[in-house]
Amino acid sequence: MCLANLPCFFDPNPLNDSSLPASAPVAIFDSGLGGLSVLRAVRALLPAQPLIYVADSRYAPYGQRDDDFIADRTLAIGEWLVAQGARALVVACNTATAQSIEFARARLPIPVVGVEPGIKPAALQSKTRVAGVLATQVTLRSARFQALVERHAADLRVICQPGHGLVEAVERCDVDSPELIALLRGYLTPMLDAGADTLVLGCTHYPFLDCAIRSIIGERMALVDTSVAIARQLERVLAQHDLLADPLLADTAACARFCSTNGGAHLRMLAAALLGIDAQVETVQIASRRTLGLEPTGTV
Repeated sequence: MCLANLPCFFDPNPLNDSSLPASAPVAIFDSGLGGLSVLRAVRALLPAQPLIYVADSRYAPYGQRDDDFIADRTLAIGEWLVAQGARALVVACNTATAQSIEFARARLPIPVVGVEPGIKPAALQSKTRVAGVLATQVTLRSARFQALVERHAADLRVICQPGHGLVEAVERCDVDSPELIALLRGYLTPMLDAGADTLVLGCTHYPFLDCAIRSIIGERMALVDTSVAIARQLERVLAQHDLLADPLLADTAACARFCSTNGGAHLRMLAAALLGIDAQVETVQIASRRTLGLEPTGTV
């Protein structure tokens, strides 16, 4: 399955700065831990690129938040990352992309890459012309998602299933409990009964549930995970704006800085399992309009 032509979003007119220091990171932001699946793909494709990852776990999951809250947090975290010297931002959260990517892009002076559910590759590969989509309710109700379906899947029956409880499970590092399997079975069985042969993982948290999903669907459905396509899009955007890190620095710049707004135990645990590294996680406070009065005293 080729995902290279999967469309992602980027700002066509960011500020270029080829004089950025080698240490200037690419920032990856998610409401919680799901964006680590994107970070893994970026590290594999761009080993010379320093990275900074922010998990807004204090306010996760975004799928339960209103649109204004999501836009408020996305912009605040984007501005904080710009202040940290980021050369580009990946909004590695389908919910945040769906509701606030254009808002953030208009206000941040760096390239912004977003994510979207893999409807196009699902439509290209489905033989039964039935595909399931697991995503948050916010993503599924967004105008961007509806436009994506209309543009790429006019002849495809798309079965949309909000993944209530799945993000929370991943956030607590539950990827295989009997309760999780039962929850997934309830979501996936109707898709199988309807003849779906493709399943779109419409949230960056969901690739962590690959084994649990496979235990239910076997090989009856192909899984569409867009993390590799996102990394390729990031590479194209960085090259377009002369922001690619020097590959000669690959031996010294492959580390990543990890930050969380709600303590780092689960982020550190999942980084070890997914990336094979013992991540030192910084706890950061990033205040925003909608969280004034909710943050601990002081900001970082």
